[in-house]
Amino acid sequence: MFAVIKTGGKQYKVQSGDLLRVEKLAADAGDKIQFNDILMLGGDTITVGAPLVAGAGVQAEVVDQIKGEKLIHFVKRRRKHSSKRTKGHRQKLTLIRVTDILASGADDSGVKAAIGSGSVSSSASTTAAAGGDDLKKLSGVGPAMATKLNDAGITSFAQVAAWTDADIARIDEELALKGKIEKEGWVDQAKALAE
Repeated sequence: MFAVIKTGGKQYKVQSGDLLRVEKLAADAGDKIQFNDILMLGGDTITVGAPLVAGAGVQAEVVDQIKGEKLIHFVKRRRKHSSKRTKGHRQKLTLIRVTDILASGADDSGVKAAIGSGSVSSSASTTAAAGGDDLKKLSGVGPAMATKLNDAGITSFAQVAAWTDADIARIDEELALKGKIEKEGWVDQAKALAE
């Protein structure tokens, strides 16, 4: 039996026992993980997902966190007194061994899902889901700024609406906002959004 999984923006055809190098996952050596993005299952019968196969999963064990081969990027601009630049890069990878392919029941297996190291959910979306307000509705507040504000304990429009001049000065200095609060009028916007 084989499966086609999707992880790290790539697709891999795997069988039980395969050793595979995938984009870095947030897991330690020895951890058991499960891939839930299964595009296709094969064997006696072939099941193609639309786009994913429901209930299917591939379980694997993390062997090690490794680095890929060194890639050299060399740029030379011709002409007299031209410039040259050499850069190297080694991609961070995770070495895994596929242990089991589940055609169904993957949701109830109890094995943690494989999550890429860059896919950790931001505290802004977590806070919004936990009952806080979506601070990105304020003009000049993007995902990074919303994360900064949430990390500072600011999660609702009511908090922003209640800021005094002293609070604005303190938060402006702590978060290095350079007067953005007053320029964008966050307090007035928050009062309107809190109603």
